[in-house]
Amino acid sequence: MPSLKDLKNRIASVKATQKITKAMKMVAAAKLRRAQEAAEAARPYSQRMGAVLANIAQTLGDDDSAPKLMTGTGKDDVHLLVVCTAERGLCGGFNSQIARAARDHARQLLRAGKTVKIFCVGKKGYDILRREFAPLIIEKKELRDVRKIGFENADAIGKRVIAMFEQGEFDVATLFYSEFKSVISQVPTALQLIPAAAPVAATADAGALYEYEPDAAAILNDLIPRNISVQIFRALLENVAGEMGAKMSAMDNASRNAGEMIHKLTLSYNRQRQAQITKELIEIISGAEAL
Repeated sequence: MPSLKDLKNRIASVKATQKITKAMKMVAAAKLRRAQEAAEAARPYSQRMGAVLANIAQTLGDDDSAPKLMTGTGKDDVHLLVVCTAERGLCGGFNSQIARAARDHARQLLRAGKTVKIFCVGKKGYDILRREFAPLIIEKKELRDVRKIGFENADAIGKRVIAMFEQGEFDVATLFYSEFKSVISQVPTALQLIPAAAPVAATADAGALYEYEPDAAAILNDLIPRNISVQIFRALLENVAGEMGAKMSAMDNASRNAGEMIHKLTLSYNRQRQAQITKELIEIISGAEAL
């Protein structure tokens, strides 16, 4: 049984930990609002760009002049998985959920006889995936030193992915990230980047006819690379919001658990202290009676 001093030290230690978790929860709550606003602001732009791509793709049809980023190489033998996770932990199962989705997809592709390559964006995803797929990880990108995610960060990743495609290093690229729904809900999402899967045009644009200058193929050659960077940028913003939401929930749970532990340790301390006092009183009374 631990001594009173040990229990007192442990209570003090848990209280200090609780102060840290409460502070981290408040910081995450402050950052969450800005991150959520940024993620929600990026959604209409990416959705509208998808609608424009869909309209141009319908105009182009099966024309041979369509860029390879949309039509692909005609094969699906080599797959690149771009896995976006957070740079830091203490956010519950946020990173592990994204890594699990990528890991399950990689296993499925390997069972089908495909070649898998992994591009990790974020330290935590790399740390998780390297345990099983270290030989498959061909590149790692860390954004730990970036205080605020900007489009230039996503554009650099997008250009690197496109350069790898143009060099014939893969046939299909899939982006993995976590879509922010609420503080307690972040949904792991897989999005095919290359070949660019043009979404169905919006209802408002379904019957509209547009004329493109110089031509649809030339516009796609410029628009698809930009769309790839936009989708990566949206994924990074969604991840930041999801990470802050998950961290807020995790730190709240940690603070509650610390409070429960302090209560239990305090009860144990009081009971042991009371027992010790009772024992000393009995010894004093017994000694007095012996005299």
